[in-house]
Amino acid sequence: MFLNTFWVGVCAFASVTLAMLVLIDFGIYIAGRYRERYLEEAKTELDDILIQLPASRMLDLSIALSAVGAIITVVITSTQSEQISWGLGVFIALIVGAALFPVPRFILRFLRAQRLIKFNQQLEDALGMISSSLKAGFSINQALEKVSEQDLHPIALEFRLLMQELQLGVPLDQALENMSRRVGSDDFELVSTAIITARQTGGELTETLERVAGLIRERGRISNKVRALTAMGRLQAVMIGAMPFLLLFGMYQISPRMMDSFMGSILGVGAMIGVVVLVIAGFFTIRKITNVEV
Repeated sequence: MFLNTFWVGVCAFASVTLAMLVLIDFGIYIAGRYRERYLEEAKTELDDILIQLPASRMLDLSIALSAVGAIITVVITSTQSEQISWGLGVFIALIVGAALFPVPRFILRFLRAQRLIKFNQQLEDALGMISSSLKAGFSINQALEKVSEQDLHPIALEFRLLMQELQLGVPLDQALENMSRRVGSDDFELVSTAIITARQTGGELTETLERVAGLIRERGRISNKVRALTAMGRLQAVMIGAMPFLLLFGMYQISPRMMDSFMGSILGVGAMIGVVVLVIAGFFTIRKITNVEV
């Protein structure tokens, strides 16, 4: 009887140990794949906005921000509310840490979007400068160099990179395609296609650039009009997203004991998680509706 119980215990221990090793190995594999993907995407986003920062630093910053947010949440929940247990405080801290982890990537994407908007705004003036240089008898390379010499950020910097590729022997068509892929601007993709087509067909490049500039100007006017018409919808998205949290803050000020009891229960925490998920889903749904592509 004793031997049977002993061997059953040994088999159970071995099974649990093997299962844990498999789970740990699988977790390490998933973490490694996610780290590789994160570093690759972060490197691309940093290169897009020309920030000289290793992608691993972005990962370190995300982990540090997540950890600091989680620690602050544990301290606040443990000192400000008597009804919230340590276990529940740690659970809330994990949610806050997970929410803060992608914040640096969101900031990079925001900076890239703002840079692209500014690039598109400066593109019309750059096309006018190139067209004027061509009318004055300059070659297309000299006209592009004139734009790179201007004090216009970020478009002058992108044209400097274009000129560096040309000086290294890269054909103009290939350099324009590289710049279009690097910038990610639909307007400049139209410009590069127009220049390449005009060079291949022997068309009048000056008139082509003027027509493209007019098209970009009209697209910008329509885009600004659409943005003005959808401004109320975007404001509603912000207000609807902030309302539950403002209401929670107000209820804490009015009746803190009732809110402590609510937040100290599993049902209350589950309700808050559901509210956060629904608010985020509603916010992004409204943003998707109000973001009209022109």
